[in-house]
Amino acid sequence: MLMMDPATLRKALEQLEQATEDHVEWHANLLRALVCGLPCDLGDLAATAHLQCRFGLWYYERAPAELREQPDFAAIGAQHERLHRIAARLLRDAGSDAPIIREDFEELVAGSARLRLELDSLRNELEGALRNRDPLTGACSRVEMLPALHELRALAQRGVKQCCIVFMDIDQLKQVNDTHGHPVGDSVLAGTIRYLNDHLRPYDKIYRYGGDEFLIALSGADLATGQKVITRVRTGLAKGLLVLGPGGVAMHVTASFGLALLDPEVSVTESIDRADQALLLAKTAGRNRAISWDPSITTGKQLKRLEVDEDQV
Repeated sequence: MLMMDPATLRKALEQLEQATEDHVEWHANLLRALVCGLPCDLGDLAATAHLQCRFGLWYYERAPAELREQPDFAAIGAQHERLHRIAARLLRDAGSDAPIIREDFEELVAGSARLRLELDSLRNELEGALRNRDPLTGACSRVEMLPALHELRALAQRGVKQCCIVFMDIDQLKQVNDTHGHPVGDSVLAGTIRYLNDHLRPYDKIYRYGGDEFLIALSGADLATGQKVITRVRTGLAKGLLVLGPGGVAMHVTASFGLALLDPEVSVTESIDRADQALLLAKTAGRNRAISWDPSITTGKQLKRLEVDEDQV
């Protein structure tokens, strides 16, 4: 999944659409030169033509780093470079009045079609990622959360890898909203998730659970590893994140975290509830801390349940 905030996703999508149009125009002009004998772009004869064309400038210089990390992105570059090599060979043949080799021409047309398919696939991936992002924070949407957690639980059941899940609640956000207004509160939410995305591991996923609560999936981490990761992020957030409020007021932001193993022996919902219980304990213990669930934890929620049970006796 592409871990990019909505603004970056939209910009990447706009760039991709423009790059695709540039390729289509290049291909049409090339065919006119080969079939109709119109003057060609001399730049297409250079060994570095794939770097200098408008599509190449996007691919090698302007495309965001997150796209470059995608496995299919390298295939797009290889196909584009191959097209330019074929195009240069065909143009040289046409310029010397030599007959155009049919196999080369067919490969040019087929290769261009393959490139378009790869670009369409990347565009669909960007559009899908944009649809599935929380528009304010850029976190993954809650609708994606359960299917992803079920897949991670299945991996844990097969002994492939463990997963630690984490509930996070931004501390005192209501107070921020009441004091500075909801726009500043929104900035706190967005800034916090931006910080987490920058400092979590590349394959960790953040889902907006609701309000100021987020669920983090730490794939491949047991509770001990998860505690190390979250402690590092929590302390860095408390020390380093400043969100400017009205009149240039700087605010330190902290968050509370509850961790639980995505237990292959219980339902995903029960594992989520365990992380939620640990979060509640972290908040009642004073906030700005990370607590891992274990069977001995007794939270306010559990006490309330016990009181209800006693009333029914």
